[in-house]
Amino acid sequence: MSDLRILVVGAGATGGYFGGRLLQAGRDVTFLVRPGRAKLLRERGLRIVGLGEETVLAPPLVETGTLDEPCDLVLLAVKATGLTPAIDDFAAAVGPGTLVLPFLNGLAHLDALDARFGRDAVLGGVAKVATTVDDDGAVRRLAPLQSLVYGARTDPAPARLADVGAALAGAGFPAAATGRITEAMWAKWVFIAAIGAVNSLMRGTIGDVVAVPGGAEFAEAVVAEAAAVAEAAGYPVPAADLAATRRTVTDPATGGSSLYRDLLGGHPVEVEQIFGDLTARARELGVRVPLLDLVTLQLRVHQHRIG
Repeated sequence: MSDLRILVVGAGATGGYFGGRLLQAGRDVTFLVRPGRAKLLRERGLRIVGLGEETVLAPPLVETGTLDEPCDLVLLAVKATGLTPAIDDFAAAVGPGTLVLPFLNGLAHLDALDARFGRDAVLGGVAKVATTVDDDGAVRRLAPLQSLVYGARTDPAPARLADVGAALAGAGFPAAATGRITEAMWAKWVFIAAIGAVNSLMRGTIGDVVAVPGGAEFAEAVVAEAAAVAEAAGYPVPAADLAATRRTVTDPATGGSSLYRDLLGGHPVEVEQIFGDLTARARELGVRVPLLDLVTLQLRVHQHRIG
């Protein structure tokens, strides 16, 4: 059993789920939340529902602006669009021995975290989970998927990396350390960019897209563009991961990504973090990505429209 003091930043679909599981497993977990979310969690608890589950937890909370001591591990699970204020919110929790483990999409967040806390303190992480937050604030599971992969981005690895492993192990979800975390982050980036682009450009679920002539071929072309950027950057997607991505974006049973749900709901989307950064790297590397350029433009128009 780990005795790490863990601060979870973001009690939404990802942070609420994995933080809740850690709390259930007896870890020393506190959630950093804004006042509105804090009020709801105090009144109704942290609820994890769906797939036959109805879990209600009473999570330890600290509101933004009131942190006054460092912790051992920060699990950062906010949308990339909220990264800048989140960094300010949890900065007081980062001491000389603190490790920051972010689970954000893309790679751009690493630059911001490194600049603020130093590369040695910032791990790489990949979270895979199918959850959303209901209108009443509950974290709802949409599918059995749940796993964390993490790793050091420096050599040697931080001394407390083994403690992180002990904290995450046996908490009700698979958690594994890897020596190739940047490659794993690229593989996830290709996946979320591909499914998000197919949904957004066609304004439909994957099932809708592949049900019409040319739909599956279009989806395959999107995957090929994203994968080409990763390969040119020096992080080719492993064959098994690439095959899994292709299956997902051509499977009639596949629905819509979280980005697509945000788009349909008129909410902000992570256009710059998922697509803008990816297409900028493509240009620098000399890779043509016309479909990814198109979805980037489309989602930028969406962002402009909603302000």
